[in-house]
Amino acid sequence: MTAKDASRPAPPAPSPAGGGDSGAEAPNTPAVPAPDVDPTRPAPVLSVRDLSVRFLLPGGRRIAAVSDASFDVAPGECLALIGESGCGKSVLASALLGLLPANARTAGHAHLGGLDLLSAGERALARTVRGRRVGLVPQSPAAHLTPVRTIRSHIEETVAHLTGVRGRAARRAAAERAAHRTEFPPDHLDRHPHELSGGLAQRAATALALVGDAPLLLADEPTTGLDRDLVDRTVDELRRHVDDGHALLMITHDLTAAERIADRVAVMYAGRIVELTDAARFFGTPGPRHPYSRGLLEALPERSFTPVPGLPPELGSLPEGCAFAPRCERATEACAALPPFENTLACHHPVTATPADTPTAARTPEDTRA
Repeated sequence: MTAKDASRPAPPAPSPAGGGDSGAEAPNTPAVPAPDVDPTRPAPVLSVRDLSVRFLLPGGRRIAAVSDASFDVAPGECLALIGESGCGKSVLASALLGLLPANARTAGHAHLGGLDLLSAGERALARTVRGRRVGLVPQSPAAHLTPVRTIRSHIEETVAHLTGVRGRAARRAAAERAAHRTEFPPDHLDRHPHELSGGLAQRAATALALVGDAPLLLADEPTTGLDRDLVDRTVDELRRHVDDGHALLMITHDLTAAERIADRVAVMYAGRIVELTDAARFFGTPGPRHPYSRGLLEALPERSFTPVPGLPPELGSLPEGCAFAPRCERATEACAALPPFENTLACHHPVTATPADTPTAARTPEDTRA
């Protein structure tokens, strides 16, 4: 049994990811609900619509890091955002917390309750959002830890700031409980960040992110540097956090971890979400329908161990049509036009059957490609 097999609220229906493109900052207006949102589902903790991020470079160049991303994350739900390195996953998370560099421009909406994160000022984000309403497990945890302070000092300060616990003994006990949640060894609490391995730094960062019990947790590669046993333990602890009614947006390259924890899966390619579907369908039957999503799964050692051919495009020189077409055996002239996001994916030629559903003799190259 995986961590997500525990009882939990049903996840909301997938949301479309189409929309326009803009390099200007978005006004603070209400997000437009997706047309297929089920009104009987719980209101989302996070509702993202048409989120785009552009980086302005010298000479007028613009890098389209994220384009028209739309999704919801409900209480008691984990949405796993997957894709190759450089596709824009971490940029999306940074945009939600206002952590982009000065040359970034955002468009669209990202509503956390009544607050649009994209138009909120730094004062509001620092005082009321980061840590309190949104917890972050950063991709490079060692870079987010103060080098001259011990891990115990980090956790105790966070406990005091976010939970109001007072008294040295109470803070110390709370810090040790927080460390225990992520299997951080108690005899390492008095060490400094440079004395930790990458895996221990990752566990310390996860412990810090869980302290405030924020309604939404953004976990950017939370299993980096961990061995398989610790990956499973970390994922199970995050799943318990979700099952307590919190929302989790987990960015990961680890599809095994995603299968263990996720309720839904969003696949990003070249800055766009190209598939958004239920995790059970994605990892089981009928399987992913986008050729790129199928390729990611088939690259796993326990599957066909076949890599996706070719390389992803540069985000500064994306084609007018489908960005995956140069790597796709299904591509035709129709792929010169950008496919709209309809139902659960954006593809002119989606996969219609899993290899397990198709007799070997009847399979075509399109059925068996990575």
